[in-house]
Amino acid sequence: MGKNKLRRFAEMETFENVFQPSHEDVWDKEFRLKGKWNKEYFKNDNPIVLEVGCGKGEYTVGLAQRFPEKNFIGIDIKGARLWQGATIANEEGLKNVAFVRTKVELLRSVFATGEISEVWITFADPQMKKVTKRLTGTRFMKLYSDLMISNGMIHLKSDSQFLYEYTRYMIKENNLKVLTDTDDLYNSEHANDILGIKTYYEAQFLSKGIPIKYLQFLLEGKAEFVEPDVEIELDEYRSFGRDRRKQPTEEKHKIQKKD
Repeated sequence: MGKNKLRRFAEMETFENVFQPSHEDVWDKEFRLKGKWNKEYFKNDNPIVLEVGCGKGEYTVGLAQRFPEKNFIGIDIKGARLWQGATIANEEGLKNVAFVRTKVELLRSVFATGEISEVWITFADPQMKKVTKRLTGTRFMKLYSDLMISNGMIHLKSDSQFLYEYTRYMIKENNLKVLTDTDDLYNSEHANDILGIKTYYEAQFLSKGIPIKYLQFLLEGKAEFVEPDVEIELDEYRSFGRDRRKQPTEEKHKIQKKD
């Protein structure tokens, strides 16, 4: 591990806006702030907005700057990434920001039912071959729904045509209410200051001419979700900075319905 990473990890241990529960703290256990985020950390009753797979925290911090009347929590398993967002939040004195280093799969151990009002998914790995790891897959929709208010809102911002198309099929299959749908955000009527917050990866996608997709929809307290049974063309590339590989454009990915 490089010296910079070690330094950042050491610094984060001193940050009041970063929580790094051990595996034992969240595996089959309840994190100490579960159900108490407003009362014991934010010390207000403002809505809590969650960014899953927040990376360097650009969106978590950017939204917190624009909406002081809301609270924002970024979740990621990569501690070295969280350092950047947490540092900026500290430097700017943002009191409506927190970061949690844990797996998204363990959200039920960190948050209580009804504790989350919105979820942002920004430039997640599309997980083209692993639907159970896809952050807009039905497994995670069920997880978000269990933790959100009855009309909880989901935002997906992505470079991936595959993830965008899959999510649209998932929405249709489960009769979810769509508020915004565009496959080219910055050439649409929906582009605005909020959606214009750019992550590290997004800047690279835009420099390559890759259009940004955006979906905004409601879960409306849905308890069960059905996996769509469709064929979707795979992306021809993988996100920059991750494992890159070419996929033939004619190749399809079959998404099987669950029994």
